Amino acid sequence: MENNLKRYAERQEQLCRKNDSIAPGLYEEYGVNRGLRDINGNGVLTGLTNISRVTASKIVDGKKVPCDGELWYRGYQVKNLINDLGEQEFGFEKIAYLLLLGDLPNQEELEEFKEIIGNSRTLPTNFTRDVIMKAPSSDIMNSMTRSILTLASYDENMKDNSVSNSLRQCMKLISMFPLLAVYGYHAYNHYENNDSMYIHRPDPSLSTAENLLMLLRPDKKYSPIEAKVLDTALILHMEHGGGNNSTFTTRVVTSSGSDTYSTIAAAMSSLKGPKHGGANIKVMEMIQDIRAHVSDITDRDEVGAYLAKILAGEAFDGKGLIYGMGHAVYSLSDPRERIFRGYVEQLAAEKHRERDMKLYTNIEELAPELISARRRIYKGVSPNVDFYSGFVYEMLGIPQELYTAIFAIARIVGWSAHRIEELICVDKIIRPAYMSVMEEKE
Repeated sequence: MENNLKRYAERQEQLCRKNDSIAPGLYEEYGVNRGLRDINGNGVLTGLTNISRVTASKIVDGKKVPCDGELWYRGYQVKNLINDLGEQEFGFEKIAYLLLLGDLPNQEELEEFKEIIGNSRTLPTNFTRDVIMKAPSSDIMNSMTRSILTLASYDENMKDNSVSNSLRQCMKLISMFPLLAVYGYHAYNHYENNDSMYIHRPDPSLSTAENLLMLLRPDKKYSPIEAKVLDTALILHMEHGGGNNSTFTTRVVTSSGSDTYSTIAAAMSSLKGPKHGGANIKVMEMIQDIRAHVSDITDRDEVGAYLAKILAGEAFDGKGLIYGMGHAVYSLSDPRERIFRGYVEQLAAEKHRERDMKLYTNIEELAPELISARRRIYKGVSPNVDFYSGFVYEMLGIPQELYTAIFAIARIVGWSAHRIEELICVDKIIRPAYMSVMEEKE
């Protein structure tokens, strides 16, 4: 029966294409901004937020001009929040408190928050066995989403959308996400890859980054720089304004009156898309292709020649894209990449990966020149945070199946903050308009 359904769908594809295609010129004729973005990449204004700000341009003498990118959390520049952390201090919980509640915590408030998050990092009895292990999947985002929806059935107050109850639910999910991701991977790795299975218990005294590495590794061991780099990566991925696809999804589903678990599951479904959360995997695939075709990855000229082939659609996946370059908002620079780069260099030195670091540096310097020379650029081209994040995860021994899941472990903090803000500030369902260009028929 399944084969019949598949053949029927394949046979009817052309009918769908004929009846569902809309002439590109109609979008311009009716002033429709495809993807809710104009030709310059500016988003259509759909809401207000007090949680974060992404800055890519400034007004100078009455004109909008590109500037180095800035990312702000609750009025603080992220680079300053990270720089103010102690050398051995992990900041995920501190910044999560800031994004969720709006203020930086004092020491007493931070310790209480850490204790609550640490002690909430538990799953219901037999949940790992009965839910995660019973249906292992190579798609860890799908595995996590299924677990999130199942957790709703364990919550007696699941439908209570009050601010305090939603905050409780969000904090519980923030605590549980590392377990859902890592346990989901271990189940897949054991049942699908025939590898060993080990399920470690989280340590309430450890940070989120430390727990992640400890849960993932057979020996539970990690170095201070490994945990610090991962902690920094999580902070940089926590939040990025209300307009990114998964956060906007959070707002849309919240506005319908849906519960926290369904809302976060919807955001997960958005994030897993390769145009959103899966970008660093594409960077890694491109890097592997470059290594396979360039004899000396430290030779700037040889790397540049191969990048030109990729850009021309003559190499790699044929799409003419240098992945990890450019961003929907930022122009001159992505502040997250600038912050992250120093930590990446430290980790590369510890792991003796200086040659690979040189390859990334060459691509970072050459790609903007090659892209600008070949194409009309409405705004600057610079590396984004995904350019380096895959390299970091590889050096940490994190499997690719977990790359997007780690993004989710960070971004659920931002989703939670936006859900709370939507519940407090807006009482209308989000319902934009679509113009019908359908032809009437007898």
